[in-house]
Amino acid sequence: MTDQQPLRDRSSQARRPAAIARHGKQKTSAAWKTVLGLLGGVLVVVLVSGGAVGGVVAWQFTHNIQDNSVAIGADTAPPPPNLAEYEGGFNLLVVGSDTREGQGGIGGRDPGSTLNDVNILLHVAQDQKSATLVSIPRDMVMPMPRCERGGPASGLPLNNAYSYGGLACVVATVENFTGLTIQFAALTTFRGVISMSNAVGGVDVCIAGPIDDPRAGLYIPEAGTYNLQGEQALAFLRSRHGVGDGSDLGRISSQQVYLSSLVRKIKADGTLTDPTKLFSIAQTAISLTGSNNIVLSQNLASLDTLVSLAMVLKNIPLENITMVQYPGTTGQPGIYAGKVAPLKAQGNALIAAIKADQPIALDDQALASHGATELDPNAPAETPQDPAAPDPSSSPTLPGTGEDAGPDPVVVSGVKGQSAAQYTCSKPFGT
Repeated sequence: MTDQQPLRDRSSQARRPAAIARHGKQKTSAAWKTVLGLLGGVLVVVLVSGGAVGGVVAWQFTHNIQDNSVAIGADTAPPPPNLAEYEGGFNLLVVGSDTREGQGGIGGRDPGSTLNDVNILLHVAQDQKSATLVSIPRDMVMPMPRCERGGPASGLPLNNAYSYGGLACVVATVENFTGLTIQFAALTTFRGVISMSNAVGGVDVCIAGPIDDPRAGLYIPEAGTYNLQGEQALAFLRSRHGVGDGSDLGRISSQQVYLSSLVRKIKADGTLTDPTKLFSIAQTAISLTGSNNIVLSQNLASLDTLVSLAMVLKNIPLENITMVQYPGTTGQPGIYAGKVAPLKAQGNALIAAIKADQPIALDDQALASHGATELDPNAPAETPQDPAAPDPSSSPTLPGTGEDAGPDPVVVSGVKGQSAAQYTCSKPFGT
């Protein structure tokens, strides 16, 4: 693992991060996987586009993902040839497992319980012009339906669902909580995050000041933009005590800094059309699916479906990709003590917009989330041209108008998040 160095000032050498430690004796790991789960379950599938991967590699990939796929409720019907045929759009749940099995000691060797510590719901509109990613806090209390190994149950946080019935139970719990149908699901592990972050060449992350979080194994000496990959990326995404107010809700917002930068990178640097990059990602994905470090639902474990999904995401403009966290609060009594209670009014408004297949817009307070993020003061004056954006040489079209315009976005107040087009920085704890 290489030392971190800020991109804007490489004169300072960073201390090598310490071994990643578990949070005391808790059986939950930090929520480190965020969009790299999406990367493992979605982005990597572009490996088959444009003839970039030979038949043998494509066969290996298909063989591995199908052999290691799992059934969820939506698998009763195969996906349509065109994903736009899903009425009201479609949903993909990305899950991060904290398993220690097969991780080579990463995160500690205490096996503990296997929990779903990251839960990101991706909604893609039926017109395929907008997408919303909802991070549901791992400690949010919600009813759990009957699953393979137990339930129904109440008073439990979401991250218990995996132990009650694997990926299918997590999907059923989120469906029960939101009222949404989830057509696809993907799971990743520590190894999945590390390998996929290496495969894309790391992600440039803006840090607003020094971060020293030995619990996550993260040390960043000073403000700057750092290219994070491998175990460094894992440590950043796991860090809770080093960012914002030290809470899991603040960590989600900090993770969106990484997520937005990742999305901008893969859309701007030719990853989706570069045969060499695609081949590297393909080979990594083959290894990860074969070792169960990436697991897909059965209806997602199809080459045609994966390619269709990748192409859909490729064509959505950055400003139309909105990342939010499901509204919640801490410090409540009873079953919510030490956990996260959902804010039902704001949450219902968010889910209602998704059910109506409307693009989400955020109010001016969206970034003010647990002191975890701020706008990047060194962001480029002009955002690099997004390949999915309209041709600037064509006749201008006002938002919400014109033949190709989708529906007007719905402003959901009280919801924290940002768009993929926003350049943001992660703020150290206490700043």
